[in-house]
Amino acid sequence: MYANSHSTRSRQYPVHRPGIKKRTVMAWRAERTVPVVILLSALLCGTTEKISAQEPEYLWSIEESLWRGPSVGEGYTVELTAGLWDPIPVIVASSEQFGIPGSDIHFGNDLGLTRTSHPNFRLTFKPGRKHKLRVSLVPIEYAQQRVLARPLVFQGIKYDANTSVASTFQWDAWRFGYEYDIVSRQRGYFGILLEAKYTRLAASLTSADAQEYVRAQAPIPALGAILRVYPTRFTPLTVEFTAFKLPGDLTKRLPGNLSADYRGQYVDLDVYATLNLSRMVGINLGYRSVDFNYLIDRDAGDLKLAGFYASGTVRF
Repeated sequence: MYANSHSTRSRQYPVHRPGIKKRTVMAWRAERTVPVVILLSALLCGTTEKISAQEPEYLWSIEESLWRGPSVGEGYTVELTAGLWDPIPVIVASSEQFGIPGSDIHFGNDLGLTRTSHPNFRLTFKPGRKHKLRVSLVPIEYAQQRVLARPLVFQGIKYDANTSVASTFQWDAWRFGYEYDIVSRQRGYFGILLEAKYTRLAASLTSADAQEYVRAQAPIPALGAILRVYPTRFTPLTVEFTAFKLPGDLTKRLPGNLSADYRGQYVDLDVYATLNLSRMVGINLGYRSVDFNYLIDRDAGDLKLAGFYASGTVRF
């Protein structure tokens, strides 16, 4: 768990730092895409046998009862899900530098951040009936520009009111998890979730006189549960909940403490309904809420994103 930051003033103090390179949005996206492609390719190549010799049963040509019988959509080895999440963002962050406390910057009210849809991806590998390995990624990215209504201090640099400031906020939310279904029936299951959430954050403010940015990343363990029930054979309802908390109070910190300090809380709630068109294809509509606050050395933040999403699922 660590954080790093960078600041320059282009007019008065042109400083060249050979060890630090500016990261463009394209480079950020490319870096995120490569590990996803490699992971998906490896798992798909490792799946060489069909999970069932049965022909798929389609929703529009039901051979058995819609209400009675086993659920449709649980017999798979690999499941791929992708879609778009449209959350309402509430993002507040501060960054201290040179012993100068940073302002609590509201990326919406202060910097003009607006609601944006984000892609989300999930891969599930199911080697047995009760065991699942899960990997998911939501690459969150905002970019905006606004004339400041009040002065802000970020990374020890003051941005005066009436200054035009371009800002970005990027958050890669990875989840690596293991699911064990304690109770597993034909029409649903209940299981526990063990996860490692790898969170990578980056924020920047740029004006005509200065460019400041801060980056932080942290692995966060989490524990939770999942419940799925099938009102009909083709329509499961699912609730997932994971959470983790490091003890501490973000508002209380000893002045002059130069040692690294890490505190935080992560709460993730996901509720969704699925319409399985067959054993191999499904459509999902859900609501997800993520609440994450942190203190990483001298950088603090309070991030809340909540909203609906739609996605599609393919199974093998």
